[in-house]
Amino acid sequence: MKLRICALFCLLASALFAKQDLTGVWSMVAEKSDFGAMPVPSKIERTIAHKDPSILIKTVQAGQQGEITTEYKYTTDGQEFSQTTRFGEVKGTAVWEGDNLVVKTKRQVQGAEITSTETWSLAEGGKALTVSAQVTTPQGEFKYKIHFEKK
Repeated sequence: MKLRICALFCLLASALFAKQDLTGVWSMVAEKSDFGAMPVPSKIERTIAHKDPSILIKTVQAGQQGEITTEYKYTTDGQEFSQTTRFGEVKGTAVWEGDNLVVKTKRQVQGAEITSTETWSLAEGGKALTVSAQVTTPQGEFKYKIHFEKK
């Protein structure tokens, strides 16, 4: 009997402390997003392959500058990652804070450091993903929020 209770407790504890699964194809919903003074992209689609702690993110974004595709691969355990993009090298970390994934990055753009903190949160039973960000540049800070829905 004690073994059953212990096993049940372990199952409940593992479900309680399980991390969110971000896997899926996510499309931006512009009406539910807030880009502040920045131009709203005509499309953002994010394909995520997530098996904690590994996460691979491919983003296709279209707007005034045409279509841009980026890929990031990192872990959610706080280890620093480094990615080379068409805009230069990006370094950062990703960690779980409760049910939210917090991704902090920094990069150099034309000699200026740009840092960002993104908070990713799932809602609507895993059918909606919100990415809220604060970006710091030499010209000041700004925030944006992108609402995605799972395809």
